[in-house]
Amino acid sequence: MYLNTFIISLIISTFTTLFPSLILGQARVESDNFRIEFPNLNSGAGLPTSTNYKLDSTIGQTAPGLYSSTGYKLKAGFQYIHSIIPFSFSISDIRVDFGSIIPSTFFTHQSTITVSSGGAGGYQVKASENHPLQNFSGNIIPDTTCDNSLCNQDQAQQWTQTNKYGFGFNMTGDDIPSDFINSNYFRQFSDKSLGETESTIMSATNVGKSRQATITYKINISPIQEPGNYQNIITFFALPTY
Repeated sequence: MYLNTFIISLIISTFTTLFPSLILGQARVESDNFRIEFPNLNSGAGLPTSTNYKLDSTIGQTAPGLYSSTGYKLKAGFQYIHSIIPFSFSISDIRVDFGSIIPSTFFTHQSTITVSSGGAGGYQVKASENHPLQNFSGNIIPDTTCDNSLCNQDQAQQWTQTNKYGFGFNMTGDDIPSDFINSNYFRQFSDKSLGETESTIMSATNVGKSRQATITYKINISPIQEPGNYQNIITFFALPTY
């Protein structure tokens, strides 16, 4: 009797701070009214080029260069900020539709998140929801509190009991928080309607290319949940650090 009663969908949006593959502080700056050939005001700035080379230079730093010894390397100077791995972020699905669901039965859906980051400070991916899953009448499917009623937006706990209802997510793969011990550990999404800040779901301090993690959305409703089409919006923020 419940087969066509509950229809659940998530509309996923993403915000990414993107940087071009080459960031040139000394490049020519121009508009309809002016042109500045050397916007870097120290000596020797600019982009000298010829048929066979392109030189990105800056002068005025303290002790720039590559220094090395047994056990370490020190790269000092603006030139080492330039990344050979441009920052990029993608998610495999921007709409998640659970379709019709049955009470006291787990339903899941997975998406793949891919990040490349060559910045000196690594990256973070954060996520939040605009509100819990909600239908047009204002009824909600609450966020899960897991088997022990202790999981929240920052701490995952085990969620395997079908008499524990709600909506949550799990992370597996590269650069995920340590509280996702295995595929049975789930969190709530941070709830922006309650003033909660976005939670970090992927992060690294090192450079990396095509770092991938799988996010698993999971839902379980009680037999007394009001029928309807429930929706919310999950927003992902991808933040490189330079």
